[in-house]
Amino acid sequence: MGYEVEKTDEEWRAELSAEEYAVLRQAGTERAFTGTYTDTEDEGTYSCKACGHELFTSGTKFHSGCGWPSFYQPISDTVEYIKDTSHGMDRVEVRCANCGSHLGHVFPDGHGTPTGDRYCINSISLTLRPAAQS
Repeated sequence: MGYEVEKTDEEWRAELSAEEYAVLRQAGTERAFTGTYTDTEDEGTYSCKACGHELFTSGTKFHSGCGWPSFYQPISDTVEYIKDTSHGMDRVEVRCANCGSHLGHVFPDGHGTPTGDRYCINSISLTLRPAAQS
């Protein structure tokens, strides 16, 4: 699909844990309320676990109560959107624009946020780089 980071299936399997591979490369979902970043309030930048591409800042993270980390907008054009009609639903999948890894979905129910959107993202798809200490 022309991503900056392209690897074979074997390379992804060698680099990612089985659970990471299931979510990032096979569009799986971690169980609600089990992810590392669901309730974190640490400041920093969230990057793609598969390729390190910066995706979201902690300043756009909010507590939605959905069971997964929620953000109201990504950093610029760091994600791509794919129509997802799986499981009998009509949703918009969010993928890393750098490597095509599955991150989660975006919904128009982020009431009270500046954009009105809720990016519902799997913790296992992310790595948090803490803000620099002053």
